Amino acid sequence: MPDQTRVVKPGPAERTVVTEQGTVLEVPAGWELLPPGDAGLTRRVKAAGPSWTVKEKRGRKTFSRGVWAPAERIARIRAELEAERSTEAYAKRRAADAARREKKQAEYVEDFGAAVVQFLDFAPEYEELAERLSAAVAAHATPVGSGTVARTERIPIDQRAEAAVIAWMRHQTTGYDNMKIPRVKGKRREVRRMLAAHSRTLLESYRRGVAVDPATCPLQRALIETAPENPF
Repeated sequence: MPDQTRVVKPGPAERTVVTEQGTVLEVPAGWELLPPGDAGLTRRVKAAGPSWTVKEKRGRKTFSRGVWAPAERIARIRAELEAERSTEAYAKRRAADAARREKKQAEYVEDFGAAVVQFLDFAPEYEELAERLSAAVAAHATPVGSGTVARTERIPIDQRAEAAVIAWMRHQTTGYDNMKIPRVKGKRREVRRMLAAHSRTLLESYRRGVAVDPATCPLQRALIETAPENPF
């Protein structure tokens, strides 16, 4: 068993795991649990030989609980990695990687914001409002690790922009967050579809250039309430 790489679940007792087939196994002697958090170390430990990756599903999400592997291997690779990370060459590479990621993120935020403005397609008199809404949606949806639809690459950016706008409006211009929705299958999806329809109707008013009272418009009120405070 120790010579086989596995994906397992936490076991019923200390130093036990449950296989995908439901079998309870004891962790081999001499192995230790490498906790999650250092992706580089984890990758190298797993690549260097057999290991047991512990994953736990809670609801719809799966969480990493670490990797069981020989303690000697973990200690050796950790020492090698620490020595590598202490070099000037590594520091320069990290700085270059960070700069590259920041540049890529800035470009994506710009492209996403443009996609939002294109989706909104407000009449000329509401162009400034479209820019403000685009900035608000992008600020919420584009940060790395936010887990929003804007971060997925499974759908085109124009569809991401549309979905992000509707999601932002659901939370900022409706009472969705405080609704008590019955725990009935499909009910929450039904409510979200209804609110999305209301949001699209509101957006259509701005596309057609209809006169809108800022004092009563939930969209304009939300943009004022969510705008960062001016420190001056």
